[in-house]
Amino acid sequence: MKKALFIGGTGTISAAIVRRLVNELGWQVWLLNRGNRPDAVPEGAHSIVADINDETAVLNKLGDMTFDCVCEFIGFTPDQVQRDYRLFKGRTRQYIYTSSASAYHKPAASYIITEGTTLANPHWEYSRNKIACEDFLMKVYREEGFPVTIVRPSHTYDERSVPLGVHGKKGSWQVIKRMLEGKPVIIQGDGTSLWTMTFNSDFAIGYTGLMGNRHAIGEAFQITGDETLTWNQIYATIADALGVELKAYHVASDFLAAVGDKYGYDFEGSLIGDKSVSVVFDNRKLKRAVPDMRTEVRFDQGVRIALDYVLSHPERQIPDPEFDAWCDRVIEAQERAKF
Repeated sequence: MKKALFIGGTGTISAAIVRRLVNELGWQVWLLNRGNRPDAVPEGAHSIVADINDETAVLNKLGDMTFDCVCEFIGFTPDQVQRDYRLFKGRTRQYIYTSSASAYHKPAASYIITEGTTLANPHWEYSRNKIACEDFLMKVYREEGFPVTIVRPSHTYDERSVPLGVHGKKGSWQVIKRMLEGKPVIIQGDGTSLWTMTFNSDFAIGYTGLMGNRHAIGEAFQITGDETLTWNQIYATIADALGVELKAYHVASDFLAAVGDKYGYDFEGSLIGDKSVSVVFDNRKLKRAVPDMRTEVRFDQGVRIALDYVLSHPERQIPDPEFDAWCDRVIEAQERAKF
């Protein structure tokens, strides 16, 4: 039986992969994390409670264990993947690093994005750190044969949160609440840029198909669904699922970045460096390696799953009055500027 170790393993993306491995594919799975979300560990998976940054403690917990695949989901800076390299060199047949599609150059020379699209993002430190992580891992692959595979998700979501372009620090609920109250909601730009939303169970199909896959070693793969929508369509789909009229209010991304900065909203990174730029992902490389990859959950289906969950779980309805007031001020300022 194949064995996998997840660093993390309870997040939006990784939890779906763990469930698929345990429930459908028969892998033995260990989750190495601090044990803060035991409810997210499916029956049949094993927990190793440790702080991954405490290398001595991790080595003591692992003992002489080896793995077919080590899956990293919480590595954001080069020092963290360097730590993983020290810990797992010689312990695993494959190390899969979760990077980000935001690492692609914004805007790229073509809106059709492949794994060969240049990696460069002057607008977002998060993305630049992901690029640096990739650079280190590919260096040790080329020079020492460290068995790395890089995956680049784009906007992946699950039932616990409705995906949006412009929201506050506490998530999407305040925007949903504005829709339900008949208030205008801010959409970046004119809403016509193209975007891809991927439900986490669809992402898991592609990811698990790369695990133990000899053709994936030393390669990078973007994993997204095949459905492309404009942001206007995304927000309209959410409004339709709520049964309300969408009152879209369009604001230029650079204006949002400028007026959001003083309130701690990093719209330069999340919008100019990512969501406001049209991208269409060419997934042919992934599908050659993983012929089973497919989109099973369309956005209109996935967003209904998410809304049903959020509306029936009050703990997911986190109010954000600061962001609500900020939206009103931005809209009022733009309206005044029309005269």
